Amino acid sequence: MAVRAQALLAQFGKLPVLMLIAVTWLGFMLAVAILADLITPYPYTQMDLHNRLSSPVFMGGDWAHPLGTDELGRDVLSRLIASIRMSLLIAFGATIIGAVIGVTLGFVAAHFRGFIEQIVLALVDFSAAIPFLVLALAVLAFFGNSIVLFVCLLGLHAWERYARIARGLAISGNAQGYSAAVHQLGASPLRLYGRHILPNIASTLIVSMTLAFPEIILLESGLSFLGLGVQPPNTSLGNMVGFGREYLSSAPWIMLAPAFVITITALCISLVGDGLRDKLDPTLT
Repeated sequence: MAVRAQALLAQFGKLPVLMLIAVTWLGFMLAVAILADLITPYPYTQMDLHNRLSSPVFMGGDWAHPLGTDELGRDVLSRLIASIRMSLLIAFGATIIGAVIGVTLGFVAAHFRGFIEQIVLALVDFSAAIPFLVLALAVLAFFGNSIVLFVCLLGLHAWERYARIARGLAISGNAQGYSAAVHQLGASPLRLYGRHILPNIASTLIVSMTLAFPEIILLESGLSFLGLGVQPPNTSLGNMVGFGREYLSSAPWIMLAPAFVITITALCISLVGDGLRDKLDPTLT
């Protein structure tokens, strides 16, 4: 175990500087999300009207509220920690949902071909042709808003990307010898695709998921900014930016703190995705 840990540390130390910074930041964000209940200095809904719009410490405020307070006297740091957990949870759930839907339909198209394949490809083209923001506005206006619905809706974003990738790679895998051998041994389609083809294309799908993850974060932020995402008393990064825009001139820290986290997190995930693509794609080595 000690030798393996040393080998992992050695590989971690060989990462490019930007990649090392990105991995460190994402690890920090993950730790904040997991330990949110333990490290939050105040309940994120707690109001203190006597201290409303207090300045952060770098603008002359005190350490009782290091990032200041908002228009209702709520601690910005506490709300930021809770928002990081909510936004990462939404983005992770939506990314998994999109990948599962896309990969499943991609495998269905690759297995049945013919008419069913044409139906799946038509759905892919139809989904890609509809502006996602318009679809989100229509669904949320008609069905109302809830966290579960919101996550499922975001999960529909970019599922066609996974479907195309899974279909193409599955067709290529079916043409190879190991797939034909497994099929001749009597393996079911579920076993063939789940136990043999999926592990061989997993690296490409993982890279696609890391590239789609920041898109989900930005979509959640944009919809929450418009008031269509996470609803009070819950909070998210986009929700904080949306409420803070009205105080941009008088209390910019309300909006700038979550905006900074959104920008840096999306950038770091994109850097990690690019690094994984370069590492796992044999055509780039």
